[in-house]
Amino acid sequence: MGDGDGTVIIGAGPAGLTAAYELLRHGEPVRVYEADDVVGGISRTVERDGWRFDIGGHRFFTKVSRVEDFWHEILPDEDFLLRPRMSRIYYRGALFDYPLSAGNALRNLGLLEAARCLGSYGRARLRPPKDQSHFEGWVSARFGWRLYSIFFKTYTAKVWGMPADRLQADWAAQRIKNLSLATAMRNALLPRRNRTDVTSLIEEFQYPKHGPGMMWERCAEEVAKRGGTVRTGVWVTEVQRDPAARRATAVTVADAGGARTEPAAHVISSMPISALVGAMRPEAPPEVRAAADDLRYRDFLTVALVVPEEFSFPDNWIYVHDPAARVGRIQNFGSWSPYLVKDGRTCLGLEYFVFEGDEMWRTPDAELIAFATAELERLGLVKPGCVEAGYVVRMPKAYPVYDERYQRNVDVIRDWLAANVPNVHPVGRNGMHRYNNADHSMLTAMLTAENIAHGAEHDVWTVNVEQDYHEQRSPSRHGTGRDAPVVPARR
Repeated sequence: MGDGDGTVIIGAGPAGLTAAYELLRHGEPVRVYEADDVVGGISRTVERDGWRFDIGGHRFFTKVSRVEDFWHEILPDEDFLLRPRMSRIYYRGALFDYPLSAGNALRNLGLLEAARCLGSYGRARLRPPKDQSHFEGWVSARFGWRLYSIFFKTYTAKVWGMPADRLQADWAAQRIKNLSLATAMRNALLPRRNRTDVTSLIEEFQYPKHGPGMMWERCAEEVAKRGGTVRTGVWVTEVQRDPAARRATAVTVADAGGARTEPAAHVISSMPISALVGAMRPEAPPEVRAAADDLRYRDFLTVALVVPEEFSFPDNWIYVHDPAARVGRIQNFGSWSPYLVKDGRTCLGLEYFVFEGDEMWRTPDAELIAFATAELERLGLVKPGCVEAGYVVRMPKAYPVYDERYQRNVDVIRDWLAANVPNVHPVGRNGMHRYNNADHSMLTAMLTAENIAHGAEHDVWTVNVEQDYHEQRSPSRHGTGRDAPVVPARR
């Protein structure tokens, strides 16, 4: 097969680069085009003035052995650190262990509030809410209003940008099983004979010493060494198709030097599936374009603040459930790796969940740094005046939103792609509009590479996101990701 007839891969995140590496392993030529100026997608590691920080934090933990083998094929063992897993929940001035422990929870809540939570739980069991079709009704029916309001309501609204009574209950039914904040708290309050078993979280995870971007920077180098090409700053603006042959035949790419069309025997796409539909030439039918236009995304920004090491904490991150703060989660990059920070200092990453184009997204960096600094001081996690520097990173389309129509929309797009351009292969989180982790995205790419190279017939859409928490120990179950809530569609 000539290089011009090989596979074009759209996007150089975990899915795109995994697909490239695997196709080269099978002797297939590849060209990777990434619109951004760096590789890694949401798994990149951003570097500013010698500080390195993640977009969201990425624990390298998987239940898929071939994914773990891939990681260690790309990076030598000495480039991995084994890090302790620790996260806590900040609520009204107190830090709660996660998973919650009885003693810690009782000390933080106090006996009176603990009793009120138990009473609230009892009332919910006797008189559950009539409407349990939404997240709020479903959770409060099972754990009581007070536990729901402390450990679900505020954080859920921050992440998804709407009140929890507008989220559909599907996500709660899938995600809140043995391992949940409310169950852990309830177990802390109830007598031991009435407690349910809670499977412990993983205690350690692997982590590339210079951050997850190190993995994908090295992978891009390996793709180039093996004869593939990886080009950044290049947009795939069109996917040309032949309706009579029912195949994609070429892509149009554009960079600072202009646009050109390149032939392609296959196209692997990790770009948002809505953008993939918009790039089709001739255009997809109106109903398919309408389905693509109806898909939504939640966007994300991090404000990284440099502080003296004395304000470090042992957690990888702290969930901020306090309704007085807009920040959703605070990373401590020094707890991920000492190679991310500088001697005598650490870097705290305050994470804000936003919609692209909203007021916070458009706020100038200097104002965001001042705002995040004030929140960090108000939460009591640092002393006033100790923040030495700040950086802002915006990440569009970080999370695909599951509204009431998303599944129908994705099905419409999938069916049309399969019938009209079966050699176009969506992979990864945004490529498939599925809220999953990097290892799950990688697995879809691995299976797609086998389909192209060997004519295998893997259906990557059946690589299910696991319903249990992806870090829960469960030797009898296998899976790679997690689901996201169904939220109300735009009117």
